[in-house]
Amino acid sequence: MRIFPKSAFGQTVLLIGVLLLINQVVSYLSVTYYFIRPSYQQINSLLATQAQSLLANGMLAPDDPRLPAFTKRTQVQVLTEEDALHSGLQNATYYGFISSQVSQQLGQQADVRISTPAPGVESRPYQVWIELADYPGAWISIPINGLSEANISPLTMYLMVIGILSVAGGWLFVRRLNRPLQALQKAALQVGRGRIPPPLPEQGTSEIIEVTRAFNRMNQGIQQLEHDRTLMTAGISHDLRTPLTRIRLATEMLPDGHDWIKEGIVNDIEDMNAIIDQFIDYARQHGTEHWQKTDLNQIICDLAQARHVEESHHIDLHLKDLPEVLLGRVAIKRVLDNLIENAFRYGSDHILITSFYDHAKRRIYCRVQDHGQGIPAEQLEQAFMPFTQGDKARGSSGSGLGLAICKKIIETHNGKIELRNHPKGGLVAEFWLPLAPQNP
Repeated sequence: MRIFPKSAFGQTVLLIGVLLLINQVVSYLSVTYYFIRPSYQQINSLLATQAQSLLANGMLAPDDPRLPAFTKRTQVQVLTEEDALHSGLQNATYYGFISSQVSQQLGQQADVRISTPAPGVESRPYQVWIELADYPGAWISIPINGLSEANISPLTMYLMVIGILSVAGGWLFVRRLNRPLQALQKAALQVGRGRIPPPLPEQGTSEIIEVTRAFNRMNQGIQQLEHDRTLMTAGISHDLRTPLTRIRLATEMLPDGHDWIKEGIVNDIEDMNAIIDQFIDYARQHGTEHWQKTDLNQIICDLAQARHVEESHHIDLHLKDLPEVLLGRVAIKRVLDNLIENAFRYGSDHILITSFYDHAKRRIYCRVQDHGQGIPAEQLEQAFMPFTQGDKARGSSGSGLGLAICKKIIETHNGKIELRNHPKGGLVAEFWLPLAPQNP
């Protein structure tokens, strides 16, 4: 478990909390040593003075005839232990630090106790009881008005409330300060996945406002570039398909003796149309499709069924029960179809498709495995780069956009796709999707 947080939000809150804790401890000690302690020292001196006055006059015998007059004048009494018990000594509390200070000032051991007023009679004064070691059984009773119990729980509660309110205020301040940064982080992740988020509100400190404003300008520029790229790709595709169509019509008019030429030209035209389609798919924003709850296994079964028209191709399905996940059905179908096509074209005529659900990570997985020669390890990551020619990997030809399109679609779904060589031979293309991805 990490104690020191990594985020600026957590570090700031922790710093404020530590500083406030130090401040509360210092305040607590200051109040104790500079206010409460001197007050009790004055009270202890007063108690010692009263006892010393009785000692000096020799009036520590409970039956001394001078005591009534002294008691009437000072409210101080000297009682036997039996009378003291009836007057409240039995409910009195012993205080060691008061006894120690009074003993030092009197020069002999003193037992000091304090009894509180009974409930409902708070107006009565507190009674301080003192027994001197040289006069056992004689208890001096001294009433003191305004004395509270030796307990500083109100001060403790006050400091705790101040500390909690201060930490809560600091937490709210830092949270408000970091909210624009969190929004900026989420928007940056959306841009990284090929989405164009709406402009962020410019709020927070002046520095954060400047960063947000720069991000909005960058986002607007990327959106314009995406629009221009899509428009340019569509224009080029249209301009290329027009002469390709004329070439195909001209090919159909060739004499019957030139069938081999006609077939070669038609195949080349179909390959060029397929490459143009890949250009358009790569430039297209896949976030425009409406997402819906879908069973990935159903898409896999549909594609496997469609492949049965080719007798040379065989697909083994090892599909486990999957929960429905929110996804773009057409886009994910394009990914699977591309992976299956690559496995048959560059791998083997016999492939294996596996799916399963990881409960711990809440992800659904799909693997397409062939039994071909695989790809050199150093070229696995490069295979997802746009316009990477397949002949560098498994001797293929084409535009090199198939896997790049797959990666773009999977990342749009907040997932991840990777290639790896199987230990027993062949290539494994695996992707995972979160159970609850963020709908674009």
